Amino acid sequence: MKIHEEYRAKHPKSAALWERARAAIPSGITHDIRHLTPFPVYVERAQGTHKWDVDGHEYVDYWMGHGALFLGHCHPAVVKAVQEQMARGTHLGACHELEVHWAELVNKLIPCSEQVRFTMSGTEATHLAMRVARAYTGRTKILKFAGHFHGWHDGAVAGVNPPYEVPMSAGVPGATLDQVLICPFNDIKAVETALGRGDVAAVILEPAGGQAGTTPTIPGYLQELRALTTRHGVVLIFDEVITGFRYAPGGAQAYFGVTPDLTTLAKIVAGGLPGGALCGARELMGMLAFRGDPDWDRGQRVAHAGTFNANPLSAAAAIATLELCADATLQARANKSGEELRRVLADALRRAGAPGTCYGEASIYHVSFEGKPGLAGFDRPRKGPLYHLLRAALLNNGVDCSANHGWISALHTAEDLERTLAGYERAFRAMVADGAFKGA
Repeated sequence: MKIHEEYRAKHPKSAALWERARAAIPSGITHDIRHLTPFPVYVERAQGTHKWDVDGHEYVDYWMGHGALFLGHCHPAVVKAVQEQMARGTHLGACHELEVHWAELVNKLIPCSEQVRFTMSGTEATHLAMRVARAYTGRTKILKFAGHFHGWHDGAVAGVNPPYEVPMSAGVPGATLDQVLICPFNDIKAVETALGRGDVAAVILEPAGGQAGTTPTIPGYLQELRALTTRHGVVLIFDEVITGFRYAPGGAQAYFGVTPDLTTLAKIVAGGLPGGALCGARELMGMLAFRGDPDWDRGQRVAHAGTFNANPLSAAAAIATLELCADATLQARANKSGEELRRVLADALRRAGAPGTCYGEASIYHVSFEGKPGLAGFDRPRKGPLYHLLRAALLNNGVDCSANHGWISALHTAEDLERTLAGYERAFRAMVADGAFKGA
């Protein structure tokens, strides 16, 4: 394909680095989503909404640190906070004031949050949320929805991508998978039937829809789910790793006006550094608290450790970020940019003669060659090679994103959007010229 020929010609240094990486790292990548045909691009530096690869190419960036960098790369306030803390210590091996300030900000912004416990990732946060829910209710089952992603731990790998009966990963015991119930999304009757079993501890979901809103939530569904879980005494967990502080200062729960019992956070919550959190109602979060009662502390309390939990560097970056994200005009600006970008990209697909559309919500957009999903999501595997080809074509034309979706920051400008549209136009036309959609 001409797209791949151009890509190889433009990225010789990335190709060389990938060859080195493959000798030291499985497949040469450290995150599955960075897998790219013919090889990944290697980035050297980033600033604001742009980044530069090792071959000197500049990109308008919609990866934005996998959605973590709502304030863009190297925001001055974040850089200053981290630099100042670096000189004071990176790991104090003790409690410190920054973790208290960080927790207070989360409690102030997230509607359900009365108390917080920090983790080092979103995967850890959802793992802890499930454990707390099970300990609190005395039940074992977790209900999740087909197409929703909650990290890579054993309890979350069921029902992520079609075919949904195949786990996301090998190496997970069947007995663990048996503790997870999977329901089709946007089907409240299916949830009602599952909760009628009486053994469900929690319902967990991405409130804006599975995998960054790839399958959008229908109006009224969250309200119905809130009422249903309350009626059955089931813990409602919103996984806001992606939506937290993005849809609104209070996340998707503030945006949609529905308050869960527990919320998991990562990405923006740590200001672009490693970090996550579980927050929620005081009664539930109290499952993590020491009481001075030997029986409780040893046998009934939820244990939680972590060497780098709430480390001072992440806390410093988080505080600087969340203090700025409390200003709702930032989300309003990013959401408006999202609306505009989705509109022009859908038009660009049509002009190029490429199938599919662009859709999404708030500051997230999805390019889909299959069109919009049904209410329960896509019922068959998506056309992965086409998205790999799109990403390569975009990188050839000065845009970087995950190919099928992107995250808009509060800093993306009108000029960025213009460059992005031009890059997508050329990429779509290159795919059509390569015959990528023949028989599609």
